[in-house]
Amino acid sequence: MKIINGDSVEEMKKLEEGSIDLTVTSPPYDNLRTYNGNNDLWNENVWKDTIKELFRVTKDGGVVVWVVGDATIKGSETGTSFKQALWAIECGFNLHDTMIYEKVGVMPSNTRYPQMFEYMFVWSKGKPTFNAIKDRKNNWGNTKTGNIGQRQTDGSIKKRGVKEIAEFGMRFNIWRIQNEGGWNNKDPLTKLHPATFPESLAHDHIISWSNEGDVVLDPFMGSGTTGKMAKQLGRNFIGIELDKEYCKIAEARINQIQLSALNDLE
Repeated sequence: MKIINGDSVEEMKKLEEGSIDLTVTSPPYDNLRTYNGNNDLWNENVWKDTIKELFRVTKDGGVVVWVVGDATIKGSETGTSFKQALWAIECGFNLHDTMIYEKVGVMPSNTRYPQMFEYMFVWSKGKPTFNAIKDRKNNWGNTKTGNIGQRQTDGSIKKRGVKEIAEFGMRFNIWRIQNEGGWNNKDPLTKLHPATFPESLAHDHIISWSNEGDVVLDPFMGSGTTGKMAKQLGRNFIGIELDKEYCKIAEARINQIQLSALNDLE
């Protein structure tokens, strides 16, 4: 486990080319949050440099999971998330999947339907590692059916014969996850950071796109959620964070140390 206090782009430049198996990260979202007083550090030049550097350090077969949303300015969403996805393609990534993180527990809005999802762009460099999570209950149960078929280009269905249906099938690409902020927060240390994502989100992406012993990166480490899950799952972790106080929080969470103990070591 390696925690680096510094600028994400500059620190990634020090990493070897093709050294990262998986990145799971959530960038600053159009400056929607203030991070210990810093809210003007994220602009187009920065995210372009970040994504370009991520492509360089990602291995062939590696994946970047980019969890992102858009600000609403003067009644219009910025669309920055789409711009970032398109830029990743220009840099050489494949847009392997556009996944949705559906949040359970959202605030109402007076001008539009409540915003209850964020994008989880999955960018791959070549053919990615994929360990499918199969926890979706099949409607048919564990039975046999003769209705399995594949739609043809002319609209007809080509029968593929009788197939046994397992009790559980592969999960779809919309993940409904309980928001772990506020009253539902199980880890008090995360309250010291303004924008944490659920541990289960990081956990499930790590097992989906990497294997034990792989190197997982988070260039916007924040409170260390990705690192905590990577350690629990037997992966190596590199976390980069600009704010020194957030590095302390992340180290405490990843290594299960009381934050007060970290402060005493200084």
